[in-house]
Amino acid sequence: MCGVSGFIGKTSPDKDREAILKAMMDKIIHRGPDQEGMFVDEQVALGFRRLSIIDLDHGLQPMFNETKDVVIVFNGEIYNHLELREDLMAKGHVFANNADTESLIHGYEEYGVDLLSKVRGMFAFVIYDMKKDLIFAARDFFGIKPFYYSNQDGNFVFSSEIKSILEYPGIERKVNEEALEQYLSFQYSVLPETFFQGIYKLPAGHYMLMENGEISVHQYYDPLFVPAKNPESLEKTVSEIEEVVHESTMAHMIADVEVGASLSSGVDSSYLVSEFPGEKTYTVGFLDRESKYNEIRYAESLTEELGKKNISKTISSDEYFDSIEKVMYYMDEPLADPSCIALYFVDELAAKDIKVVLSGEGADEFFGGYNIYHEPLSLAGYQKLPLGLRKALAKFVEKLPNFKGKNFIIRGSKSVEERFIGNANLFSVKEREAILKSKLTHVTPAELCAPYYEKCKGLSDIAKMQYIDMNFWLQGDILLKADKMSMAHSLEARVPYLDIKVFEYIKNLPIDYRVTDEATKRAFRIAAKRHLPEFTANKKKLGFPVPIRVWLKEDKYYNRIAEAFSSDVAKQYFDEKLLMQLLEDHRADKADNSRKIWAIYVFLVWHKIYIEPEQVEIPA
Repeated sequence: MCGVSGFIGKTSPDKDREAILKAMMDKIIHRGPDQEGMFVDEQVALGFRRLSIIDLDHGLQPMFNETKDVVIVFNGEIYNHLELREDLMAKGHVFANNADTESLIHGYEEYGVDLLSKVRGMFAFVIYDMKKDLIFAARDFFGIKPFYYSNQDGNFVFSSEIKSILEYPGIERKVNEEALEQYLSFQYSVLPETFFQGIYKLPAGHYMLMENGEISVHQYYDPLFVPAKNPESLEKTVSEIEEVVHESTMAHMIADVEVGASLSSGVDSSYLVSEFPGEKTYTVGFLDRESKYNEIRYAESLTEELGKKNISKTISSDEYFDSIEKVMYYMDEPLADPSCIALYFVDELAAKDIKVVLSGEGADEFFGGYNIYHEPLSLAGYQKLPLGLRKALAKFVEKLPNFKGKNFIIRGSKSVEERFIGNANLFSVKEREAILKSKLTHVTPAELCAPYYEKCKGLSDIAKMQYIDMNFWLQGDILLKADKMSMAHSLEARVPYLDIKVFEYIKNLPIDYRVTDEATKRAFRIAAKRHLPEFTANKKKLGFPVPIRVWLKEDKYYNRIAEAFSSDVAKQYFDEKLLMQLLEDHRADKADNSRKIWAIYVFLVWHKIYIEPEQVEIPA
C-alpha cells in the first residue's frame, strides 16, 4: 500500500519540477513512510511513497519495464499477480523482481487497457508509455483506492490524496458550493468534482487516457446485479458462499508482513475473523462496557471461542472530540459519518502491531445487509392502494406533528426512485434550501441518482437500492473512510468481501436469498452460522454505533458546537437562526437532529483546516 503523486505536462522553465513533486509527496508520507521514489523528465513527474508489504527488499517505484520506456506508479495490491506473472513470462516478458507492480507494467505491454479485465485487487495507478506518449490511469472496480486529479494551466496533476494536489503551484483552495449543497443530503462528497473547485475524482471502475493533451474517461466495469431466474437450491448456494468467502479471505492474506483483522460485534467482521488464519483482532467502543455503544465484550467473547486474541480500547468523549480536526485533515473532504472517527482509533490501535488489517466492508452492499433493504417488502401491501390515495394521505400527514407511522405513509406514496438516494439521507431539499445561504443549483438528490436507476431499470426495488449504494454510499462514505483512516496510520486495509470474484458470484443471487421479511443477508447469515455462534450470525445490523446524540446534549460539547454555529464562517454559508434551532431542539428532545448537526459541524471543522489557513498542516 502506498501513495502516488505527480503531474504531466511542461511547467515554466523557472519552476523546479523535482521540488514541486517532493512537496506533493511529503504531504502523503503517512501513506508510505518506508521509502520514496521519483521519476522526472521534461514531460512527466511521477512520485511514490511506499509502505512495504510484498517483496520488502525490492518493489520501489516508479518502476520501469526492461527497456525503460514504460513507467508506473501504483497504489494497491494485485492479489492474482503470481498467476499474471506466469502468463506474461510464458509470453516472453522478463521480470526483475517479485513485486505485484511489475505484473501491471508487463500486463499493460501485452494487453493495453484490457489488462483491467485480468487483474484481481484494489488499485489506482498511472502508467506513462514513452513510445506512444500516452498516459493510462485507472481505479479499481469498486473504488477501494482513491484517485484525484486536476488540470492546472494545461498540466494534469494527480494524487492519492487532495492535500498533495494542493501543493502544486497555482492550485486554489476554493469551496465547491455545489458539493456542499449535495453533502447536506448525502452526508459525503457525492459529485465528480470534490469540495475543492477544480479538483476531481476518478469514479470506481473507470480508466483515463491522456493523448496529445486530451483527456478521455471510460467505464470498464459496472457492478449491476442480475438475479438468477433459475437459482440453485438455498443449501447449495450457502455452501458456495462459504467457498467464495474462504477463497477470497485467503487470497487477501498475501503479504510478507503480519496480517490482523478489525472486529465489531456484527456478522460481517466476525465471519471474516473466523476465516482468516491470523491471530490478532482489534476493537473499539464507547461509554461503559455494557452500553449498546460498546462492542468490546462481544469481540472478546468471540475471539476467546475462536482461539484468537482481541486488543481493544474504549474511547472517551474528550478523545473523540479532540481528534475531529486531525480526522478531517486526513479525510481531505468533509464526511459526516461519525464512525469515521471511531475507525481512526481502531486503525491507530492496529497500527501499533501490524501493517495490514482485514476489514468487513462491502458485505452489506453485496449480500443485501442494510435494514433499509426491508422497505420494499414492508411497503408492498400498502402500495397496493391507488397511488392518488397514497399521495393525498402523504400530503395530509406531512402537516401533522410526528407520530408513529407518519414516515411509512410518506415513503409509501413514493417510488423507490423518488425515496431512496442511498443509506444516508439527512436534509430534505426543502430543509437544505432553507438553511443554506450559498448559491444553489437546486439539483435534487433524486436527479443525481436518476441515471443510475435508468441503468438498472427492470430489476427489483431491492436490487435497485443495492446498485445505488454501490455507486454512491459505498464509494463516497464506506470506502473513503476505510482508506483514509487506515492510511493516516500507515496501515493497509484490505476488504475481502469487496473482491471481483466475490461480486461475479453474488450478482446472480436471487432476491430472497438476500432479503426476506425475516432477515437481511439471508444466505450469507446461514453460511456464517456454520462458523459462528448463532447470536452473532443473527445479530441485527447496527453499523458502527457512536453516541453523538448523547454527547451533543452535554454542556461541554453543546457549547463547542454552538460556538462554531455562531462563527463568521457559519454565517457565510448558513442561516444562523436555523442552525441554533437544530441544536436547541435536539437538546430539548424535540427531535433527534444529531446527524444534521454533525454534518454542519464537520464541514465547519474541515473549512477551518483547509480553506482558512495559508498553509494546510496536520492539526496538533
